[in-house]
Amino acid sequence: MIRVLLRVLGHQHARPMLRTLALMAATAVLEGLSYALLTPVLRALLGGEPDHAWPWLGAFGATVAAYAVLRYLSDLSGFRVGTALLRGVYHRLGDHLARLPLGWYGAARVGEVSVLAGQGVLRAMSVLAHLLAPMVSAAVTPLTIVVVILFLNWQLGLAALAAVPVVVAIQILTGRSAAAEEVERAARDREATGRVVEYLRAQPVLRAGGRTAERFGLLDDALRQVQRASRRSTLVALPGVLGLTLTVQAVFTAVLVLGAYLALGGGVGAAELLTVLVLAARCADPLLSLAELGGRLRGARGELDRIDAVLRTEPLPQAPEPVEPAGHGLEFASVAFRHEGRAVFDGLSLSVPEGQRLAVVGPSGAGKTTLLQLLARFYDVDAGVVRIGGADVRAIRTEALMARFAIVFQDVYLFDGTIEDNVRLGRPGATDAEVRAAAAAARLDEVIERLPQGWSTTVGEGGARLSGGERQRVSIARALLKDAPIVLLDEITSALDPVNEAAVHAGIERLMAGRTVVMVAHRLRTVQHADRIVFLDAGRVVEEGSHDDLLRRGGRYADFWKLTLASPATTFG
Repeated sequence: MIRVLLRVLGHQHARPMLRTLALMAATAVLEGLSYALLTPVLRALLGGEPDHAWPWLGAFGATVAAYAVLRYLSDLSGFRVGTALLRGVYHRLGDHLARLPLGWYGAARVGEVSVLAGQGVLRAMSVLAHLLAPMVSAAVTPLTIVVVILFLNWQLGLAALAAVPVVVAIQILTGRSAAAEEVERAARDREATGRVVEYLRAQPVLRAGGRTAERFGLLDDALRQVQRASRRSTLVALPGVLGLTLTVQAVFTAVLVLGAYLALGGGVGAAELLTVLVLAARCADPLLSLAELGGRLRGARGELDRIDAVLRTEPLPQAPEPVEPAGHGLEFASVAFRHEGRAVFDGLSLSVPEGQRLAVVGPSGAGKTTLLQLLARFYDVDAGVVRIGGADVRAIRTEALMARFAIVFQDVYLFDGTIEDNVRLGRPGATDAEVRAAAAAARLDEVIERLPQGWSTTVGEGGARLSGGERQRVSIARALLKDAPIVLLDEITSALDPVNEAAVHAGIERLMAGRTVVMVAHRLRTVQHADRIVFLDAGRVVEEGSHDDLLRRGGRYADFWKLTLASPATTFG
């Protein structure tokens, strides 16, 4: 576990943890050695000269005082280092997540990482603040005491030493059997959490179907699985707890019997025997606590392993010598790309001259959104090359690449801040006049005027306090404020009412003016004004040309056009 913890902390933060660990070990050793001074104290008290016990009592008191100081310092160091490393791990995790490809962030992954970055990091880092010191003490202090007993009497020392391999074996076996159950229980916990969220989100559907009084089967099943996994975890840990208790009690009894036998035979003095019995009794408490501490450490180890797995995920490689694009034209050259075992593109070639608008239409699953994601390097292609301004996107610095894109997706996410905060994300250093101008161009000023708090209105997590059309206007204003030379649009008006659609289109026209544009769309108003249209199907360009040319050919695009004319609500998504 220490290796995983050091790997998660990184080289920068590993040294303070090792220093704290060494201080905790020294404290535990001093605690064990302090009990060795009981022998001369008891020998003097039980002998004919009790006054000789005073110096030894003074030494014992000084050692206990030194132990108390060291224990205070080690506990304080554990809390301080734990707090500092908690901040360091958050920074390291955040920096690493910022370098991972955006395609890595699926819906399930985002939920998992959000839980991990919250209670997961706290639970893992609590090892330093709360668990490491007791664990070191429970392991090192008994070993030190056994060494002291060996110096006092080798027979009794060997009897006490016999417990060491048994305790180690029990801990290893319990840890191995419990590890799999801990992973299973954590997986069931995550599944149950997801089902609770699903149940809450499904309330409108359940109520519409008149099933509000019924239990949600999937949630019930998930909770039953959590109950079973928890029961199995308890049953798996039970033999280890019983085995450890029996071992400690058996060894203590053996030391007691052997000590009595040696004392009766004159092989050990009364003072030595009493000291050994006190030491053996002192060993029992920390050894018995190993079972509880081991269980808590295994839970923290599971979180550490999950953090370690995220930190070991390879980010997209960065070019050692980045290049700058010479313009803003776009090109796909013989691109092949597979996602989740499915071939999305195989030999796709496509170009968009600088300043032109390309519309991409086609049925669901054709690869339209993936095409936009490859342009923005959410993923790397398996073969071929994606170029911007003649430069391979893999050879452009990530910051320089993203600075060239203004991206507006159908599903807009807004942060839990004010409207102004969310617009300013496009360019934080923009002036108030520039922010207001972008809002006016996106028709966002109409929304702000009817809100009681205007620009200071809090949008809620994800923009929940705004309608879909209002969120789109914020997103377009943000993109306008960024003023990037390339615009990527992904079906941004597919779910809007006519009023919002007209307002959003007005903002989109402002956004697209004079820029290189790739839009995934099906609304006629957007598609027919593109410089070129491509019809994608199964990752291949089936047709391409202008709106009028494609209609004259009477192919797939013409069928799509006729279908949308016959039923305006019909979409190709």
